[in-house]
Amino acid sequence: MNVADLTGLALDYWVARSLPDFVREIYFTDSGETVAVRGNDRGRPWDGRFEPSTSWEAAGVVLDRTQRLDVREHRDGETVICVAEFAGSHRTAQAQGATMREVLLRAFVASRFGDEVGAVLRQPQALSGIGTELAAEPANVGDVEDLPRPDGQIGDIGTQPR
Repeated sequence: MNVADLTGLALDYWVARSLPDFVREIYFTDSGETVAVRGNDRGRPWDGRFEPSTSWEAAGVVLDRTQRLDVREHRDGETVICVAEFAGSHRTAQAQGATMREVLLRAFVASRFGDEVGAVLRQPQALSGIGTELAAEPANVGDVEDLPRPDGQIGDIGTQPR
């Protein structure tokens, strides 16, 4: 598959595969329609949906690894073009697409894997470097007490159980 054509789930998957320093496991939710990851990004645990193609919060992990980003000036309706270099990669990558987020993510994947990638492997997998190993199911990530919860913050001190 050509990196220049990646969108949606395929782009999310290959971005996750490009982050072995962050992502330990890739699995799928929502009947296989959403990429989810388990890992730890610079002290921040992540366990759940990973959709950088639609979320700047998730795409921020790529932006944080950007060492150089040159974007051609663009106007509404024109193609966005960027040239980027990323920490951990010795390759300068160029990408184009409809939005800044899309070209940033495509450039990131291209910097790790080149211009071509394989098909999305829709099975739980553990990352080992840039390779993967199939996993029977997602494993536990450390202490679940430390994972982000919608009803509290990491480190919140609640009342003692009775």
